Order: sequence, then C-alpha cells, then structure tokens
Amino acid sequence: MSVNALGGTMRKILLATAATACLTLTACATGGPGGSHDSADKPPTAGAAGPQSATPTPPAANTPAAPGPDAAALALGVASRTVGTELVGILEITPTTVVYTRKAQGTASRFGTFAVITTKDASLSANAADEEPANGTKGGWRWIAANGQSVFEGTGAAHKVLVSGYNGVGRIEPGGHQLRSEVFDLTPDQAGGGILVYVDAAGGDSRWRIPAVDFGPQAADVRKRLAS
Repeated sequence: MSVNALGGTMRKILLATAATACLTLTACATGGPGGSHDSADKPPTAGAAGPQSATPTPPAANTPAAPGPDAAALALGVASRTVGTELVGILEITPTTVVYTRKAQGTASRFGTFAVITTKDASLSANAADEEPANGTKGGWRWIAANGQSVFEGTGAAHKVLVSGYNGVGRIEPGGHQLRSEVFDLTPDQAGGGILVYVDAAGGDSRWRIPAVDFGPQAADVRKRLAS
C-alpha cells in the first residue's frame, strides 16, 4: 500500500473512531483558558467526506462577509476535526478571531498588513495530538486571498510576531486544549479577507472564511497584546 493510501485509510479510521474514543475521556469538551469544560463546546460530529463539521453552523447575521466562492469553507468559529501529526490522535481546531494590524509588538509588516488568527486546539482521542507542521506545499497553515494568491504562515515578518496567551505548542494531552495563533504577512490586497486553510497529516484540508475586518471574541484582547 502506498504512503498516500495508508495516510488516507488511517485518517478515515481515526476520524470515524474519534467519537467513541471521546467517551473514554473524563472531559471531551473544552473551555476557555484555565476554565472548566463546558457542554456547549462539545465537538460537532465529523462528516464522512472529510475533517470538517458535517453541519457547519452559519455565521451570525452581523458576521462580516468574506470574499471568495469556496462553498466548502466553514465560518469563523466553527470547529473541524483533523488527524494529528504523524497520523497520531485527533485534533479539533477552531479558529476563533481575526485581527489585522500594520505593526505588532514593535515589528512592522514587511508587505503591509499582519493577519493574526487565534485558534483553540483540543485533543479528542486517547492519544496526545499536535498540529502538522508546514512542509513545503504540504501540511500546516496558509491563507488564500480573494484573488487566489496563497501565502504560508510565518513568511515575511510574520515569524517575528508571538502573541502571548495564544502561543501554545507541542502535543496536547487527551481531553486537553491550547490557545494558539497563526500570523500571516499580507499585501493590502491579500488582506481583504480570504480563506484560511489547514492541511493535516493525512493530507485532508480544513477551510474557513475569514472576514476582511477584525472579528471574534478575542479581538480586543489580541489587539492589546499585539500593542505591548
């Protein structure tokens, strides 16, 4: 069996059994930083077609619209189940907030605008799980602008920006969660909203529509941290 076929098979098996594995944990749902687990945060049921939620929650009426015809993209705030790095574990990823800024922590954007995305990553299986790192054109995070241009996380001056409080790294233990952030250095045209893409260890991608303006529950907190 080829490596790609093996990865695809493992991904289907892991995602299909995530719900069952979750029942063995003391807490599948996760809350905010340092908070208790809340039933309102229970992960959505994974669809058979991929790692994204089977029934994505539509954005609220006051959610700013994002450009792009990608019908498969989820709304900001909707969770997606993904396969952990090295095909180990199930990681549920929820992008929660986007903030745009020309300067962050004294570092100026090389191309004009930083787009900072915060996420909540939760481990749903009996094994610790982590995000897949970027590897050339495979794995990790990228931003697709309205004009189709693709930008990888950390390029330009983005790698110099570290958002305190949203800088979780490493494997997440079963039932645990971390707050993380992804930073993109974009031109003004690229920063007009777009599609956030994450590719997991099995090659499956999750996509979210990102508004062209600051949005999300942590927006004010992130802006404050970026200004410090």
